Amino acid sequence: MSAFTQQARALLAQMPADPHGAPLVRRAGATGVLSVPVAGMELCREETAAALFEVYSDEYGLPGMTTDTLYDLLGAAAFELGPAGLLEVTEAFSELESAEFPEVGTCRWYAYRLAVSFWYQGARSRPMTAGEAAAALYLSDYARHAGSHGIDPRHLARHVRQGAGRVPTAALLRLGSAVGADLARVPDQRGGGWLYRRLMPDRQRARRCFDLIRSSIPVPLPLMVRTDDGDYLTGATPPPGPGNRWARPLRAQW
Repeated sequence: MSAFTQQARALLAQMPADPHGAPLVRRAGATGVLSVPVAGMELCREETAAALFEVYSDEYGLPGMTTDTLYDLLGAAAFELGPAGLLEVTEAFSELESAEFPEVGTCRWYAYRLAVSFWYQGARSRPMTAGEAAAALYLSDYARHAGSHGIDPRHLARHVRQGAGRVPTAALLRLGSAVGADLARVPDQRGGGWLYRRLMPDRQRARRCFDLIRSSIPVPLPLMVRTDDGDYLTGATPPPGPGNRWARPLRAQW
């Protein structure tokens, strides 16, 4: 049975719906599946990671580093290296294993984060957080009580998409922040506690959904999109990141 009650529908009817203007459009100039525009070039993920690796320093240890900060670091590295230097460092970087060198894996995930942020024209996008995905799964018709063994990731993904479509994206962002605060002790930056208590009163179900999303199941998760006009939307599902996994951060990483 769906966890989406008539009371929840009545509450959400009072909230602004997602805008129905022009559809989201892939960024012009993008090359391949994922790429990053910087310093007059269009870099693939491995080139982006290699450039970031060249400037890797203690700055990467800063908590909550924004995508803008990452992009500034990439721009400085790309300008310094130039096309020829970038080709050289990428060839060397590609020989390094993420499992052996943690900073290499970190740079590859940073490159993925930058690439998905430039997915759309006139918008910034980011991976859906674990809390947002868990909230969407909770609000869907998903009702399985068994453990994670044998669960089809695509089945979970369809229910995440279903649940996300039942609430305005701005509400899903609030719910996700509150789920993270309650179940992972991540500070709630959006003050969504009251909405969380109203729309997700079954904490056991919320915990089950959150644990599924945070498990080893590679659930394909959609992007969260913020347009240049300040609207929030749920976007497409990008290709997986390093290790054939989709990002599911605990914190929203704009």
